[in-house]
Amino acid sequence: QVRLVESGGGLVQAGGSLRLSCLASGSIFSINVMGWYRQAPGKQRELVATLSWGGSAKYADSVEGRFTISNDNAKNQVDLQMNSLKPEDTAVYYCNADLMLARDYQFHNYWGQGTQVTVSS
Repeated sequence: QVRLVESGGGLVQAGGSLRLSCLASGSIFSINVMGWYRQAPGKQRELVATLSWGGSAKYADSVEGRFTISNDNAKNQVDLQMNSLKPEDTAVYYCNADLMLARDYQFHNYWGQGTQVTVSS
């Protein structure tokens, strides 16, 4: 069974930093893309950043230059370093992954359970 386990959310003051981590476990043959999305109250879920395992990163305009996405190939993990946080970054952050499973060599998409990030002004 594949799981995405997120960690690192919390409460921080504006201007502060947080680091989110997402660890994928299970019978994973390979990873295509892992990334982070967020959903604020009353708003749709939106892309924050994604990273292909080939090394290509994509960021939302609102976080470009403040957030950095990186991976740890050995641990099937993706991290999101968030600096210069703003109150408008407050949301539940969700990990997402496109994973090729060993059982069928097909790509499947998974979501984590979400982690709350709250930035106070």
